[in-house]
Amino acid sequence: MEKSVLTRYRVMAYVTGVLLVLLCLCMIGKYVLDIDGAADATRVVSIAHGWLYVVYLVFAFDLGSKAKWPVGKQLWVLLAGTIPTAAFFVERKISGELEAKVAQDAPAPAKA
Repeated sequence: MEKSVLTRYRVMAYVTGVLLVLLCLCMIGKYVLDIDGAADATRVVSIAHGWLYVVYLVFAFDLGSKAKWPVGKQLWVLLAGTIPTAAFFVERKISGELEAKVAQDAPAPAKA
């Protein structure tokens, strides 16, 4: 498995996680604190999170298929982008598991 597959997943996991936390804060501002402009911020962040979550799904599925994960693990990783802060913890666990596999599959440097 290539390192770029893991890197793409990691970037999108962080982006998705940050946007989901930001969306939660915007919704608190809109519904609980009744802050002016929070409705617009909620709309913008929710659209961004929705579209980027789809990209996250594609990259996470690609990673899972190349890592040959069972269906349960794949679903767990895919759903991590829908639970605030879960993407951060799942990304850290998955990265730790796959770093060794990526290093093992990397081609050996050519000798001069």
